[in-house]
Amino acid sequence: MGPWFCSRGDNGVRPYFVHLDTSTTVPGSGAAVMRYLPLFADLAGRRCVVVGGGETAARKLRLLLRADARPVVLAETVTKEIEEAAEQGLIEIKVRGFQQCDLENTALIVVSDIPRANAEAISAAAKRANVPINVVDNPSLSSVIFPGIVDRNPILVAIGSAGASPVLVRRLREQIERVLPPRTGDLARFAGRFRSAVASKVTDTSARRAFWERVIDGPVGSFVLAGKEALANEAMLRLVNSPKGHAAPRGSVALVGAGPGAADLLTLRALRLLQDADIVIHDALVGPEVLELIRRDADRIDVGKRKGNHRFDQNAINNLLLEHALSGRRVVRLKGGDPFLFGRGGEEQAFLLTHGINVEVVPGISAGLGAAASTGIPLTHRDHASAVTFMTGHRAGDDTDIRSDIALGDSDTTVVVYMGRDQAQKIALRAIEKGRSPSTPVAVVDRATLSDERVLRGTLGTLGALVENAELAGPTLLIIGDVAALHSVGADCEQPRRAIG
Repeated sequence: MGPWFCSRGDNGVRPYFVHLDTSTTVPGSGAAVMRYLPLFADLAGRRCVVVGGGETAARKLRLLLRADARPVVLAETVTKEIEEAAEQGLIEIKVRGFQQCDLENTALIVVSDIPRANAEAISAAAKRANVPINVVDNPSLSSVIFPGIVDRNPILVAIGSAGASPVLVRRLREQIERVLPPRTGDLARFAGRFRSAVASKVTDTSARRAFWERVIDGPVGSFVLAGKEALANEAMLRLVNSPKGHAAPRGSVALVGAGPGAADLLTLRALRLLQDADIVIHDALVGPEVLELIRRDADRIDVGKRKGNHRFDQNAINNLLLEHALSGRRVVRLKGGDPFLFGRGGEEQAFLLTHGINVEVVPGISAGLGAAASTGIPLTHRDHASAVTFMTGHRAGDDTDIRSDIALGDSDTTVVVYMGRDQAQKIALRAIEKGRSPSTPVAVVDRATLSDERVLRGTLGTLGALVENAELAGPTLLIIGDVAALHSVGADCEQPRRAIG
């Protein structure tokens, strides 16, 4: 099995994993389009043509031979390595150039070490015949490209950059080589030996997936990775023959904070739960980059409340969580920011606990903290603010909310207002009424931590007009207080900024 990346429009084999080129997006989804679809190609016993006989061709031949292909080399001269491989009967050498007949019964063509004009002609012929072709270091002439490979046979990890940065691919491969256990392939083969036995004993699909997770994550997996296969076999047999190991998993709910928007601000525990979930019930504020991290075969339900569209009220969401947990599923309730900060996570937790459902809470970076980090605005500062208050726009301008009034009127307190865009003018007037100076600095942060983040600066006196004229995309935060005048050196407060992380 040899990994390659196949460009759009080519017939391929089995999809492998997602490789993103963010230059374009899928219409209507916001998700990035893949320039190449990663595939695994079964080349065992199949004819592959390599045009060229230099060092580059020799490197590609090593990969083809590892995939058990039958390479044919077309070249006037070849390296000693290629010559020795031919003498051993591993490859065939034809001392000539490429011909039309070389397309017949050919699984792959690799071109290297020849003039560009010749490569262009071969590329055109291969594409007309729908034969996959790789022209080394020339993605525009290729229909497939070779990725960087981490080999833990039968586990393979392939890394690609759509030809944009081979050096970066090499660096990433080095990092993965360091963290991936050397015996990962042994664990895969070990599991393969028990697949039939487990399938016959554990017939429920959810129970079987939970069983294998106990194997991989538990003592059995640890024994295999440590090279203690005898102990692994004993532990595995006990697990296979134990009725407890076959029970369907008990349903659970994890209230997971998705953070302020940038996918790389997600916690490691949140990522693990997204990969283990049977179903993810998410808010509208959770962006496509984070949703891409959900396990591919997990169900997804968008329960987000949008202006003028509250298809799911809180009672409906609570009952939805309960329904799926009672059916034995692992449910992730994915919320923007943090579940316990204006996320109604406390209400959902209390409801589920009263019905006997196990609930785990995974914090997320709140949008207020994410916005502070990405804009360089410290929420507290020895010289400017000794306290910070978080509030929602729904209550910040409420005449009956004494706590909001105290914070809005205290010049030593930074106020961070969530969902404050529509109430900005009212909030500003209330703060001035309670004692804040109209010249108090404010910052309006739109889509905090995302690549199109905008930071607008003004004062309490100009806040209403600033928000009204800005055409903000949302979600939007208001930061009120002297610290709003501070920011990272060189920060441009009116242009999109790169996400942090």
